[in-house]
Amino acid sequence: MCGIAGIFHLETAKPVDPARVRAMLDAMPHRGPDGSGIWTAPGVGLGHLRLSIIDLAGGAQPMLTEDESLAVVFNGEIYNFAEVRAELEAKGHVFRTSSDTEVILHGYRQWGEDCVHRFNGMFAFALFDARAQSLWLARDRLGVKPLHYALLSDGSLIFGSELKSLLAHPLLRRAPDLSAVEDYMAYGYIPDDACLVAGVRKLGAGETLRLVRGRPLPQPQRYWDVSFADRSKAKPEALEEELVALMRQAVRSRMVADVPLGAFLSGGVDSSSVVALMAEASQRAVQTCTIGFDVASLDETAYADRVARRFATDHRARIVSPDDYGLIDTLAHHFDEPFADASALPTYRVCELAREQVTVALSGDGADEAFAGYRRHRFQMQGERLRGLIPASVRQPLFGTLGRYYPKADWAPRVLRAKSTFLELAGDGGEAYAASVGVTPHSLRQRLFSQEMKSRLGGYRAEDRYIKAMANAPACDPLDRAQYADIRIWLPGDILTKTDRMSMAVSLEAREPLLDYRLVEFAARLPVAQRIRGNSGKVLMKKAMEPFLPQDILYRQKMGFVTPISAWFRGTLAGEASAIAGGSALTKTGWFDARMLAKVATDHKAGVADHGRLLWQLLMLDKALGRLFGG
Repeated sequence: MCGIAGIFHLETAKPVDPARVRAMLDAMPHRGPDGSGIWTAPGVGLGHLRLSIIDLAGGAQPMLTEDESLAVVFNGEIYNFAEVRAELEAKGHVFRTSSDTEVILHGYRQWGEDCVHRFNGMFAFALFDARAQSLWLARDRLGVKPLHYALLSDGSLIFGSELKSLLAHPLLRRAPDLSAVEDYMAYGYIPDDACLVAGVRKLGAGETLRLVRGRPLPQPQRYWDVSFADRSKAKPEALEEELVALMRQAVRSRMVADVPLGAFLSGGVDSSSVVALMAEASQRAVQTCTIGFDVASLDETAYADRVARRFATDHRARIVSPDDYGLIDTLAHHFDEPFADASALPTYRVCELAREQVTVALSGDGADEAFAGYRRHRFQMQGERLRGLIPASVRQPLFGTLGRYYPKADWAPRVLRAKSTFLELAGDGGEAYAASVGVTPHSLRQRLFSQEMKSRLGGYRAEDRYIKAMANAPACDPLDRAQYADIRIWLPGDILTKTDRMSMAVSLEAREPLLDYRLVEFAARLPVAQRIRGNSGKVLMKKAMEPFLPQDILYRQKMGFVTPISAWFRGTLAGEASAIAGGSALTKTGWFDARMLAKVATDHKAGVADHGRLLWQLLMLDKALGRLFGG
């Protein structure tokens, strides 16, 4: 696990100043506290920060082949590197280290760009080929590891693991992309195909980008995508057996490390399943940790304790207060772009706790996306059935009218929010699901934005990204389409961004065995009934784990982290709410209607309305603007 950065001149082989590469690395020291290296050649400079995990003595980067014709910087892990290495050695390749980094160099020499298909891991790397005068960028299939890049006025392309590394280059122009503001206000994060800094791009999950000197900047190429177009015809018992085998393999491959390793344990199905399989594969007690809360309705430590006792783990728990708003500036620094998912707060705390004893921690991320574990997946299925029963000519005017006039009730449980339900039933499946994954509805954004902002957006609407992804999905069923869009948009943009930034903030490597691409491909072939049945999601996964975990762990109601944001903005953060409405970086942009912002803050503090989540979203945007573009 590391941080990478570099510079490549596209037109001519201009000298690269190592000091500029050093500045890009120095912007993100948390990603590699164990060492750093810089290598330059005519027209190229590569930089690397190292968090030592495998081959502590011999894995330094940038790493070059013996003849120095290839050079690579690499962030992440290739979990099957031993098998790929053995295959390469059988073909005559000679290795000088025991690191997975060297496998990338020899794999490229043997198979060219096709080598990426052989790597099972989480990675972002840049490989310079001196003979071809090219730079090849690659990112893992699901987008676990990030990679940002931008083309500069001097004809160079710069890249880095975090946006802040690019911002350290003096030629990067800092101007906001207004469509990314619309995206953020809709989703609460900025998707992978957008960036708040205009001109900066993120290499997409499962994409590569080959730059050749003397040629213009090309478009990235997708080398992997998940398909829901085929259905397994195997019997449930055979599917359970195959799933457990895949999970075992994924967990065991992620337990390879030359440093202390442990796991996050919440007591939910996903993390408990990972810990169960880790305990099965380990001769020593697995080190686990969990964060609890001093509010009973939010606290899951009792469930985590039960799983820890069942598998005799070396378990640690820490109780924190949900009033953890002191982390606001820490979050803003590490995310760079605005990020409004408040579960980043406990994610940071559990990473902080884990790092006290381990350098690598396995998480349960990814199962909800792959196996349909979110409530919204069930609501989407139910809604599609209703939409299929009522003709659009009747459904749209009926439910559209009810939705417009029914009172808004964000405070109520999801099933009781009739206004949202009516509006979703009035539209088609894509519109409905796009609305369900959003945090600030389009109608509210239209009231928040100034007339000038709406004019500059030119009709651009963030929801269309989800609608397009679902319409073009390789899918058989509406559930497939929803899951496909989540895997392509929500997973890398929210879940994996959160885990990467919060783990790397404390120099911890987080690994996600349930996002092994073979598991994701397996899940995509499951019949719908093996994913959702009645009010239960992740059906096959829960059934398969019954020999390992007790029923009340497998089938208890899913708990989520809920911050007391609304109370914060009526108490300790009341001043922040007022600042949002006047005098903040946000108000100086002219993007928002100042009177509407003032009304949001005033109504919330007076208890007339609950705008806590919206105020949090606006506050995180304000913090990001100040850091990216100045106060």
